[in-house]
Amino acid sequence: MNDRPFPPAPAAPVKPLRRDAQRNRDAIVAAAREAFAQQGLDASLEGVARQAGVAIGTVYRHFPTRLALVEELFTAKLAELVTAVEEAAAMDDAWQGFCHYLERLCELQACDRAFHDLVSAKLPLHVLSREMVDRARELGAQVFRAAQEQGIVRADVTPEDVAFVIWSQAGIIQATRNVAPRAWRRHLHLMLDGFRADCAHPLPEPPLAPRQVDKAMVIIECPEQECPECHEE
Repeated sequence: MNDRPFPPAPAAPVKPLRRDAQRNRDAIVAAAREAFAQQGLDASLEGVARQAGVAIGTVYRHFPTRLALVEELFTAKLAELVTAVEEAAAMDDAWQGFCHYLERLCELQACDRAFHDLVSAKLPLHVLSREMVDRARELGAQVFRAAQEQGIVRADVTPEDVAFVIWSQAGIIQATRNVAPRAWRRHLHLMLDGFRADCAHPLPEPPLAPRQVDKAMVIIECPEQECPECHEE
């Protein structure tokens, strides 16, 4: 995205918005939801303003940063993800829980390109959203380990390998969106079979370390190899 670094999130307004200001805000949110779902987190804010029928300055009055708008749009979806992984963690059958977690995560990805960007890139989210993302990842790792302890998930994989599912789903979803919108489920279940312990073959490379996953997520968010902000140690 082109508007980093992000300043702190603005404080919530003390007074209710005037009716015209509230209409503008609602129009901006609706236009942004559509644009971000189709184009991802890099969707043009000028395009959002045009679709909402407001000036770009009006967008920035309501949402001073792109991240502020992102968090407005995706707090509810992050809460859905946390609920899904909590449901998965509560299942006695750990494999069923693991599949439920990834199925719901990939379904949210498939519905919204920006949501995929949000969960697959390491963004400087504010406290509430970061807590929800961290909780989903921690519970997801717990579900993964439970399936491993039950002997269903192969012993030579780690929770970091789940990142491959998330990253690869993006290309499948994008390529098949207008051809076979649910083809991502076939890809997901092919990958899930790769996690199963029965009939597993030795893997040719070691798993990524958590720090390597974090660095890869930063590169996904900003792929410019020369970008010092992304590649600093």
